[in-house]
Amino acid sequence: MTWDVFNIVGTIAFAISGAIVAMQEEYDLLGVYVLGFVTAFGGGIVRNLLIGVPVTDIWEQSTLFTIALLSMTIVFLTSAARIQHWKRWIDFFDAIGLSAFAIQGASYANSMGHPIAAVIVAAVLTGIGGGVIRDLLARRKPLVLRDEIYAVWAILVGVVISFDVLDQAWQMYLLFMVVLLLRLLSMRFGWKLPRRKLPDA
Repeated sequence: MTWDVFNIVGTIAFAISGAIVAMQEEYDLLGVYVLGFVTAFGGGIVRNLLIGVPVTDIWEQSTLFTIALLSMTIVFLTSAARIQHWKRWIDFFDAIGLSAFAIQGASYANSMGHPIAAVIVAAVLTGIGGGVIRDLLARRKPLVLRDEIYAVWAILVGVVISFDVLDQAWQMYLLFMVVLLLRLLSMRFGWKLPRRKLPDA
């Protein structure tokens, strides 16, 4: 049940995120659906390739496809005024998707008995993969490469889950809220990883 909840939450959040970005870039209805589906399912597909899950498993998620389709359709049919309001929330939807899918991906890899490195990679790819593909298709700099801390929170999820210390549903939900809060705080206060700029030649 916990697994399904995070799957649904992440799918809705990323589908909405992809749809809003597509409309910002003035894509047509097909473009909205393509970008939304890629954002919602792209990270999971890449993750499955790396942890040995058949890519064809994606076609067994008909319920999630329907949920994503309905979410994007609602966004597309929503009034322009409300969409303008939602545009301010795109980072919030992205943060929800990051937290939910990072937990789902890490839990998936951990349940298969993979080592900690694979669990972390699964968390990162599931949490940020769809968003990276979305930004590249929209010709934007991927969010993960910007200044604010982003992928670090997915790494944190992978580390925590790999230790098998969360055996209750409420603990998973608490982790979700903590990661979501950390991501929002990193945006609010501009927390950044160290970086180094080389001088011009």
